[in-house]
Amino acid sequence: MPATLRPDANAALIVVDVQNGFCTGGNLAVPDGEAVVPVINRLAGVFDNVVLTQDWHPAGHASFASSHPGRQPFQTTELAYGTQVLWPDHCVRGTHDAALHAGLAVPHAQLIIRKGYHPGVDSYSAFQEADRQTRTGLAGYLRERGIRRVFVCGLATDFCVAWTALDARSSGFDAWVIEDATRAIDLNGSLAAAWQAMQAQGVGRISSQDLLA
Repeated sequence: MPATLRPDANAALIVVDVQNGFCTGGNLAVPDGEAVVPVINRLAGVFDNVVLTQDWHPAGHASFASSHPGRQPFQTTELAYGTQVLWPDHCVRGTHDAALHAGLAVPHAQLIIRKGYHPGVDSYSAFQEADRQTRTGLAGYLRERGIRRVFVCGLATDFCVAWTALDARSSGFDAWVIEDATRAIDLNGSLAAAWQAMQAQGVGRISSQDLLA
C-alpha cells in the first residue's frame, strides 16, 4: 500500500453506525447496508486504533416523523437549529434496531461514541451534533491519543459518514472515506452533494484495497 496511507499508531478507523436499524430488515435500512460488514472486518485488522459510533435515540426523538403529527418520513421540518430531515423511528436506545450488527467483528475497538441521545437534537457526525454546538468529545479523545489521521467507513455515506469526515477535517485531522466500506441512502441527490462537499474540504476518497494491498 502507499506509504502515505499505511495505518500507523497515529491513524484511527472510525466505523459509523453499522447497526441493525440501517441494514436489511431495519427501520431505516440503507440499501445493501450489511455489505459493509465483511469489508470493515478486514479493514479493522490493519488498524491499532478503532472507534465505533452508534445511533442511540430516545423514543419520541425530534428527528422522527412520528413526533410531528401529519408529517411523513423523509419530509423536512424546521427545528431550533435549522432544517431537519424527518426519519422513520429508528435505533431507539436499547432495542434490537439500535444494536450493532451481529456480524461486525471488531473486538479491539477502544471507544463507542453514542449519538442522537438528546431528545431535541439530531446527530449525524461522530464529532458534533446537528446543532453544530454540542460536541461529543471525540476530537479531544483522538488528540489525547496522538491520532492525526482518520479513515471513515460505515453507514450512511451521504449522512453520518460524510458529516463525520467533514467534521474530522474541521477539527484538524486528515480524513479519508473508504468508499467500498460505505453505502448511501441517496435522498434527493444527497450522495453526489456529500462527495462534492467532502472533496471541497480535502477529504480523501479511497477504497479498502488502498489499505489492504
